[in-house]
Amino acid sequence: MFNSNHLESPIQRICHPLLSAKKVELLVKRDDLLHPTIQGNKWRKLKHNLLELKRRKNDALLTFGGPFSNHVYATAMASKLFNIPAHIIVRGPQLDLQNPTLRLAKACGVHLHAVTRLEYRQRYDNKYLEDLANQYPNTYIVPEGGSNQFALQGCQELAQSLPESDYVCCAVGSGGTLAGLLNGIPKSTQLLGFCVLKGAEYLQAEVLKLNPTAATCNNWQLLHDFHDGGYGKFGAPLWDFCQMMKRTHNLPLEPIYTGKMMFGLWQLIEKGYFPANSKIVAIHTGGLQGLDGLRYRKLI
Repeated sequence: MFNSNHLESPIQRICHPLLSAKKVELLVKRDDLLHPTIQGNKWRKLKHNLLELKRRKNDALLTFGGPFSNHVYATAMASKLFNIPAHIIVRGPQLDLQNPTLRLAKACGVHLHAVTRLEYRQRYDNKYLEDLANQYPNTYIVPEGGSNQFALQGCQELAQSLPESDYVCCAVGSGGTLAGLLNGIPKSTQLLGFCVLKGAEYLQAEVLKLNPTAATCNNWQLLHDFHDGGYGKFGAPLWDFCQMMKRTHNLPLEPIYTGKMMFGLWQLIEKGYFPANSKIVAIHTGGLQGLDGLRYRKLI
């Protein structure tokens, strides 16, 4: 039986000479600690989708993801935990079952379907989704990354759980977390989205598509200068920063999402971007399982 109740994740205060010198307060919302097995924003996004699946009395779940995807990992965990059969269309063309993410998914009993990159590109195409719905009857389809209207509800709840602040910062991949946060933060709070993909100017339109009210809000912006080379790419300074935060502040980071956001935020603080006495809340959206994938590929 699916039970969506869980305790709220903790807030961690970061104390550092830089923050004192710039007179800013930095809090981290530790959503990586939100759920024992389904971390961070992936739980926020899946929660209301799973409730909708239950409401519709669907028998199974189908979604999409890359071979090292946090969404694939979280969906597999949810499938096992709540006994919901799941099909995952994986960007292939082949499955490497030594990959820790796919190995976990397989261990959870998820049905993995590798497709060519060409077919994978059709994942938002209505005709393709219609064919999948016919192929897998009474199956609830969740988009790649989990970003849809039900995901926004979970991210709005995240926003409503945050302490009062001048700025809220989050990493942006598909735009769903930011679009949902916008519904829950006060108009007086600035929302900064750190894009982890290179050339992701299209995300502005994605956010507006997911949340049309964003068009009338002037308290959010996407920052495109902190992708560190593109999705999944990172240099030594970023990885050194992640290791420093773990060592000095006991804050574990991966260099794909939250690490990029925190490193970008740190650089903005160094440059004096934030007025004195600003209170900043940075959201740790989880994804720490990605470290296993980086180790597997010998990238760290």
